[in-house]
Amino acid sequence: MKANTGNIRKSLRYSMALAAMLFSANLIAQEVNYNLVNGVVKDSKTKERVVFATITVPGTTIGTVANSDGEFTLKVPKTVLSTEFEISHLGYQNRRFPIVNGTSGKGKEYLIDPASLEIQAIVVRPLDARKIVEGAIGNVDKNYSENPVSLTAFYRETIKQRRDYISIAEAVAEIYKAPYRYTIETDKVKILKGRRGDNVKKADTLMVKMQGGPHVSLYLDVIKYPDLLLNKEDMDYYDYVVADVVNIDNEANYIINFKPRTTAEFPLYSGKLYINVETLAVTMAEFSMDISDPQKAAQVFVRKKPAGLIFEPTGTNYLVTYKKVDNKYYLNYMRSEIKFRADWRKRIFKTYFTIMSEMAITERNFDNVNKISFKESFKPNLVLADKVNEYFDENYWGEYNTIEPDESIQSAINKFNRRFRKQ
Repeated sequence: MKANTGNIRKSLRYSMALAAMLFSANLIAQEVNYNLVNGVVKDSKTKERVVFATITVPGTTIGTVANSDGEFTLKVPKTVLSTEFEISHLGYQNRRFPIVNGTSGKGKEYLIDPASLEIQAIVVRPLDARKIVEGAIGNVDKNYSENPVSLTAFYRETIKQRRDYISIAEAVAEIYKAPYRYTIETDKVKILKGRRGDNVKKADTLMVKMQGGPHVSLYLDVIKYPDLLLNKEDMDYYDYVVADVVNIDNEANYIINFKPRTTAEFPLYSGKLYINVETLAVTMAEFSMDISDPQKAAQVFVRKKPAGLIFEPTGTNYLVTYKKVDNKYYLNYMRSEIKFRADWRKRIFKTYFTIMSEMAITERNFDNVNKISFKESFKPNLVLADKVNEYFDENYWGEYNTIEPDESIQSAINKFNRRFRKQ
């Protein structure tokens, strides 16, 4: 059964397309011309790790994001005069730490303090959740860039078969981010450097491929692509509730819970919108797809599948965050995770897969922004793993900022590299 054009437009086909998979990378040694700070972000009271914290250098556009283990690495060019970096996260006070000249130990802990909000400091608004969301939609032109921006980003995608990684691909990309106001211009991506690793021996007879690469993450920009969550025409499909007020970047934000109130021909979502109390800017969105109708949900993800294959999504999670710079909000971090079951008819055993993609914006350029030509751009129908080479050099990324691989991903990379060196 095919979804009509309108349904596909409203679905997360933008963020995930599945098919078959391979991997690659280039080997370049670079002179170290930066100070490197790394460690793990922890809650100062509980000492628990704080995941996906934003790491920035104040006064610059340099930054990265901590991984799912709370670990990060930040490379600060020696030409930058800043002496501190800043850590921020939902529900915590922003805190600055000195940039140590040279390389610090990976085990260093950076403690951040939970934030408490003074109710009297919060702008009083009628707590009608739907009106707050409508206000956020109406303020997009004011809160987000009306000019194009050039972004540097680190992107990673992984595919697991049950518990084993069968492929990992990474890239540093240049992004031409079109204005948020209405324009015929579109976002474009250019791959600057990339690498891959795979474990063919672990792969099933069913091979899975992720189509679109960094475009997968860009389509999670719910402000630029409002059909996903913020289309005013679709608001009647949802119930909205003000759940709480929390601190993000030392500013008060409403938490708006939303969930489907009815059914539609296309999949709906449930989750949380974080909306700045004063500016009504959406600063973060966490959401998942309603997969109660597996057939409807499957149409979002599968472009082509062999006859006799049963495909059923079993879970989805999406996250997008924005960073305030000079009173405008810019894309900061995007993460997507899809779990699904693949089952051949008349076979006893089922195969479970997890596909994850994430992208962190590591630098922004607001001046002399150049468009990326069609010839240079990475097309949404391409597969990143088909366009890059194999892992090898641990210093491969040079001066580029990246997202530290979590423990399981690093273990898989090490295995890929050992196998590569034996060949």
